[in-house]
Amino acid sequence: MDAPEGIVIAPSVLAADYARLGEHVREAEEAGARWFQLDVMDGRFVPNLAAGLPVARALRACTEAFVDAHLMVHEPGRFLAPFADAGADLITIHQEASLHLHRDLVEIRKLGCRCGVAINPATPAEAIGEVLHLVDLVLVMTVNPGFGGQRFIASVLPKLGRIREMAAAAGLDGIRFQIDGGVDTETVPLAVAAGAEVLIAGSSVFRGAGSVAENFSALQAAAAVPV
Repeated sequence: MDAPEGIVIAPSVLAADYARLGEHVREAEEAGARWFQLDVMDGRFVPNLAAGLPVARALRACTEAFVDAHLMVHEPGRFLAPFADAGADLITIHQEASLHLHRDLVEIRKLGCRCGVAINPATPAEAIGEVLHLVDLVLVMTVNPGFGGQRFIASVLPKLGRIREMAAAAGLDGIRFQIDGGVDTETVPLAVAAGAEVLIAGSSVFRGAGSVAENFSALQAAAAVPV
């Protein structure tokens, strides 16, 4: 499936109730969600375990929307084919976790998926300069990966501008820019102003004060996304 264009609020199913995954996904879709993220954690690269292949297959079975698999795992090359087979449209891997980043990104493309590269808050923009020509998406983490519900690290946002400048200098105009972590109605406008196009929202969608649809719609309004 083609990725939605423009500013996108993408719910992270990490924060959903897995016993009600299909219901939660449908509620978000009814409010306008067209992109979902699956957070995969291995307990090694990050201090948590979450969302393996069974959840990936369950998510794919309950939606035709764009599915983004964010692999927060050590040596992600081991898991690329399984998550492609499970139905991911895009696979994002971490610069810090891949021993052979260039090779892994090329492999994602060979598997028929779009590919993304992620960097943690302490990782400089320049760390991915040599692979920007290989990716469809750059994910700048606005929390340290591993847990949902963390506080947004606003000091990371200028990094988005630096990466965009690097891409422009290289003549690369098709890259999407994503942030993940601490996204809510207060931080969405800051992220959009800094150049983020895809905003991953977990707790603020599935665990907010309102219904899933109400929470998602509030984030869209904060980002000035047409319903």
